[in-house]
Amino acid sequence: MSENIPGPWIIEKRVLPQHTDHAGVMWHGSYISWLEEARIKILSSVGIEYHELSANGFEITVVSLKLDYKNPLRHGDKVYLENFPVKLNGVRWLWKTNFLGDDRKLFAASKVELVVVKKMENGFRIARQNPGFLEEAIDKINSGCFN
Repeated sequence: MSENIPGPWIIEKRVLPQHTDHAGVMWHGSYISWLEEARIKILSSVGIEYHELSANGFEITVVSLKLDYKNPLRHGDKVYLENFPVKLNGVRWLWKTNFLGDDRKLFAASKVELVVVKKMENGFRIARQNPGFLEEAIDKINSGCFN
């Protein structure tokens, strides 16, 4: 698998009380929620609204997720999600994300593998080919083109 990684897509976040556990440290589920939010924002920036994708019978499903925690995030921290989406073979898509502080300190790093699925009468099946409108959006994202 060769990776042609363009410059990162950056999403800025701040750790709020609802993102933390009782000790004020960011809860592990908040990282996953932010990863999803970043993907949806990036898709939207190239003209794909996720609710429209769903209305057309498609979903982008997580098939693998790895999240390495390096340093704790705490209530009030500003965080930059540095996203590197990489189109793989077929309908597979890899998103690498670094959670960085202002000083580029690495708080966490993730790798999420996704596939596009199509709604069928009896559930969902992996799409053999991305729909044209989604393929165009993926190409824009992978080339670093902002809308």
